[in-house]
Amino acid sequence: MAKNETTKQPGWLNKSEMAKSLGISPQAFDKWGVEPVARVGREAFYRVQDVVHNRVEHAARKQQPAGSELEGLDPLAEAKLTQQKIRLTTAQAYAQEQKNQVNDKILVPVPFATYALAKIAAQIGSKLETVGKTVSRRHPEIDPRILETLEREIAMARNITAQFGDDLPGILDEYLATMDH
Repeated sequence: MAKNETTKQPGWLNKSEMAKSLGISPQAFDKWGVEPVARVGREAFYRVQDVVHNRVEHAARKQQPAGSELEGLDPLAEAKLTQQKIRLTTAQAYAQEQKNQVNDKILVPVPFATYALAKIAAQIGSKLETVGKTVSRRHPEIDPRILETLEREIAMARNITAQFGDDLPGILDEYLATMDH
């Protein structure tokens, strides 16, 4: 009975030689999972074409997700992600432009404008409150009826200035409506 012994063939490399020719460690070569072409004793032999085939399949698997991974994924997910990134970048650029215009004192934020105008209106209202008494002290000869009429008109103006801060959002809406046309 003759034994069927395999002998090393030309072009076969053992694991150490194959790893060395690839510039990797034998442990890294083991992780690739290349099947040996033959074993002689404890030594396994590999062909370059088998290693190349293994690496090509590995690269193809990395490029194309497995069928189970595709299920449930939106095929347009990458395009949607790109659109969202563009939208975010555009919004960030717009916000920076607005901030630059505020810093350059070209643009005034609405909350600041509302605050400043309401403060000015309060100061005007405060001054209007003293007008009647100041006029009566400086001109005691003024008819009390005229002074009373003056104070009534000043009170109405004071009420308008007191309400001005609350009216600003509506005034802004009116202004923006005129800009649309």
